[in-house]
Amino acid sequence: MAALFHALFAGTGKPLLLALTAALVCVLRLGSHQKGESMADVYNHELTPLQQHAAFFDRNKDGIIYPSETYQGLRAIGCGVPLSALGAVFINTLLGSPTVPENVKAPPLKFPIYVKNIHKGKHGSDTDTYDANGRFVPEKFEEIFKKHAHTRPDALSGKELQELLKANRERNDLTGRTAAFVEWKLIYSFCKDKDGFLHKETVRAIYDGSVFVKLEQDRKEAKDSAKKK
Repeated sequence: MAALFHALFAGTGKPLLLALTAALVCVLRLGSHQKGESMADVYNHELTPLQQHAAFFDRNKDGIIYPSETYQGLRAIGCGVPLSALGAVFINTLLGSPTVPENVKAPPLKFPIYVKNIHKGKHGSDTDTYDANGRFVPEKFEEIFKKHAHTRPDALSGKELQELLKANRERNDLTGRTAAFVEWKLIYSFCKDKDGFLHKETVRAIYDGSVFVKLEQDRKEAKDSAKKK
């Protein structure tokens, strides 16, 4: 083998070696791209509402959400830098491991979330508006407002949201209770109206992620408008 390499490079020197190195780098990059594409296959099929919800944070649409993308998504909807950083760590640490496909070895300490398996990251102490496969359950959604919307039939006040969280708490489920609290409080802070109500249509848009798209678009339009002034 040594003789073969000597024969190959003896007469050509560094240019050939550099060319071959560059070619190997291209091959390795292609391999990584193909691996990402296999995870991106999730987007070749109809997404469940839970997958749609998660997909907003898959900023490059490769089927995998890394903490940096969660951070970017949170910033895009208006979260500050500290909250986005803490949120990214919390969300990816909580959801990453359960979503890793059985035939995939996740890179250590990167906490990727796989959109395809996001339903496996479903936590307890929630409303069960997503079923075990991440599909939307209309009856459970309507139940939220039938049970907790006392002031207005189509909206939740801050106090009523607190009641909702308390009603869904499961004993000895600190992780699920914390996740539910963070999710709903974050949503309430960004989506409530001027009177402090979280509207039913907004909550519905949370479940398929379309509210995130709207929040990002609204922020972009506000920035563009401010630049023109």
